[in-house]
Amino acid sequence: MNIQLIRNATLIVQDQVHQVFIPVEHDRVKELANLMDSIPPIFAELTQQIVVHAEKQLRVKLSTSVYFTLMDHLNFAVERFHQGINITNKVYWEIKNYYPDEFQVGQYALKQVNEALSVELPVEEAANIAFHLINAQGEQSESPNGVRYAKMIGSIVNLARYNFHIDLEMDNVHYTRFITHVKFFVERFFSDQMLHDSDNALFDQIAGLYPQAMLGALKIKDYIEQVYGKPVPNDELAYLAVHIQRLMRYNQIE
Repeated sequence: MNIQLIRNATLIVQDQVHQVFIPVEHDRVKELANLMDSIPPIFAELTQQIVVHAEKQLRVKLSTSVYFTLMDHLNFAVERFHQGINITNKVYWEIKNYYPDEFQVGQYALKQVNEALSVELPVEEAANIAFHLINAQGEQSESPNGVRYAKMIGSIVNLARYNFHIDLEMDNVHYTRFITHVKFFVERFFSDQMLHDSDNALFDQIAGLYPQAMLGALKIKDYIEQVYGKPVPNDELAYLAVHIQRLMRYNQIE
């Protein structure tokens, strides 16, 4: 495969000539060229196949940087496999459950790699691949947003679960609604776009209607502010309490 790096171009793959054109900044050309030279061509082909499939399934345009990060990751994962090294993914469960679409693409990618290279990479690799896809969807695709988001989502869910002894069933509509709200909450938190109104009428109303749920929301607020050092507005707490109340009602918690 002839791989060329040029600036301000769109990635193109032509089956007959087998050329890949990827836009890069001038000061990164040497670094990326060295990377490409050190990785067998099969990984570029697999990465191209995975990215095309991911963009179709996720209905998004991924950052071109994913071609390099994912290709390098796959190569390293196969190297570790041959060396008998298994690195545990500490956010496997979170990514699998909170980013199911990306995880499904990760499973597809894992199957393609295993079949193409006759290896048996661990199932955790599906989450690792999903992590790269999650990051590639943001404008700042090189920042570890996927892990940050997954960790905060997992912490919020666990606080709700253990504070109220809530049994969260993955295929339950109430669980799905709660997770969806928490995912948007986390995205707003990290993008500094949290809901905020100087009038606390909604907060006071929800606190009066659902005092237990609001206590749970306040515990989540305390945790987030302690760990991340950023305030959580009362409007966000009100909506969070509403979704906690739905879970409580479903689990018949008064």
